[in-house]
Amino acid sequence: MGKKNKPVKKVGDGQIAKNKRATFDYQISEKFEAGLVLQGWEVKSMRAGKVQLTDAFVQLRNGEAWLYGCGVTPLISTSTHHAAVSQRPKKLLLHRRELARLIGSVERKGFTIVGMRLYWNRGNVKVEIGLAKGKKEYDKRATIKERDWQRDKARLLSPR
Repeated sequence: MGKKNKPVKKVGDGQIAKNKRATFDYQISEKFEAGLVLQGWEVKSMRAGKVQLTDAFVQLRNGEAWLYGCGVTPLISTSTHHAAVSQRPKKLLLHRRELARLIGSVERKGFTIVGMRLYWNRGNVKVEIGLAKGKKEYDKRATIKERDWQRDKARLLSPR
């Protein structure tokens, strides 16, 4: 008899982390999928779920996209001879046309690019980034009001 493997916890669509503040603080007009250039210890930490994406944003430098503010907490078992930097900027892998579109939107139209969520796609870590404009305070109040109404409506319509 072989050893039984521990059950692996699965989260819906392979999601690692989600930035819930992004949809509250910004009006997302377009979403893109990008690959990430990671180090080995970062991938292991992401498999363990030790990543936060709440302050993540993308900066465009020298025709390349870089993800800042994505904190990956190193595992205790990380090698001692390697210095793990948790807030290291991570290079995004995008097609040239997508990069050109992002650069044009940021420079001409005043958009910003925020990290929306991290997820697994066929063994690779992908990040969903959103082209966004900041919301005003009254827009945020409208979002809260709409969310409360949806919650109340679901309570009223639930078959109890």
